[in-house]
Amino acid sequence: MFSIREELANTLDEIRAGGLFKNEREILSPQSAHIRTADGELLNFCANNYLGLANNPEIIAAAHAGLDNYGYGTASVRFICGTQDIHRQLERKIADYVGMEDAILFPSAFDANGGIFEVLLSKDDAVISDELNHASIIDGVRLSKAQRFRYKNSDMDQLRQQLVAARAQGVGRILIVTDGVFSMDGYYAKLPEICDLAEEFDAMVMVDDSHATGIVGEHGSGTPSQFGVADRVDILSGTLGKALGGASGGYIAGPSELIALLKQRARPYLFSNAVAPSLVAGSLKALDIARAGDDLREKVADNAQLFRSLMSEAGFELLPGSHAIIAVMFPGEDGARLASDIAARLNELGVYVTAFSYPVVPLGKARIRVQLSAAHSHQDIREAVGAFIQARSDVLE
Repeated sequence: MFSIREELANTLDEIRAGGLFKNEREILSPQSAHIRTADGELLNFCANNYLGLANNPEIIAAAHAGLDNYGYGTASVRFICGTQDIHRQLERKIADYVGMEDAILFPSAFDANGGIFEVLLSKDDAVISDELNHASIIDGVRLSKAQRFRYKNSDMDQLRQQLVAARAQGVGRILIVTDGVFSMDGYYAKLPEICDLAEEFDAMVMVDDSHATGIVGEHGSGTPSQFGVADRVDILSGTLGKALGGASGGYIAGPSELIALLKQRARPYLFSNAVAPSLVAGSLKALDIARAGDDLREKVADNAQLFRSLMSEAGFELLPGSHAIIAVMFPGEDGARLASDIAARLNELGVYVTAFSYPVVPLGKARIRVQLSAAHSHQDIREAVGAFIQARSDVLE
């Protein structure tokens, strides 16, 4: 055992030496635009709390009621004795919200993406995946026996080439899978073009809308609605852990037959406890708030535009876009160290952000990812931009 511990310690040292060690800061308060740590209060600009619902009083009250009425946990998987009426209520409400026939709940969105591919696709089928898709999609695809193809991020010419290659190999089903919003860039997938190609090659389309549901589209129903292709996307995966209250739980939404089959064969569903009743009850309320939350979505968009404008005026390089995810870029050989140093200084100045560099993002494209929320005020944003300017000055002196 000693030798194993020594080997593990060496691996950890290598991670630290590469500047890739992930430190976890303990938060002493609820998730919000302002959080409290042992070092004091920080402005929080790195949470997925897009609609500001993670500490919403109505959702908390609903979760309390769920705890009182249904208990602390189900103590079972769904098909044995873990399905309560509120689980089916939430699945139906999710399906209705995103415009699908039915939905299935998983303990997390990672589990949802981990469970679908091996059920839907066999060794005679193919999956074609965007190179920047979330890790859960990558891992889920690996669990299937399907033939795998990959195309460069949003490169429709290469997607066509891969579709041609898959058809040339005589595969049966073809599934094109993409993030709706790419989490490191804030870019939207080219869903109309993807759907056009899917129809040309008789392929299915699956979208992971985790960073879009609740934020964009009609009443926040997601990127298919945003781009007018809601009737052309076959399968949606998503999360309850971001805009929809920020707790945990994921889902697949799609045709009723697919959902029924996933309930028979999806291993993360069959062998994991059902989502806790309090989370289900809170998520039901979160969906109501999100559906009616056009004002919250307008505030997120306004906050993102203000941050983009002020940062551009201050001379920072931003990836273009309109999403609440905003990448502040530090390109070049020294970019990774600069992004890391500026993020550390920002934390000292009371602004909580995180720097990302290779291999999390492409080499030479280091960045600080900033995420705006409806919970942020204009004053919060102006203070954050002022801190960016100060941190840059301090680090470059």
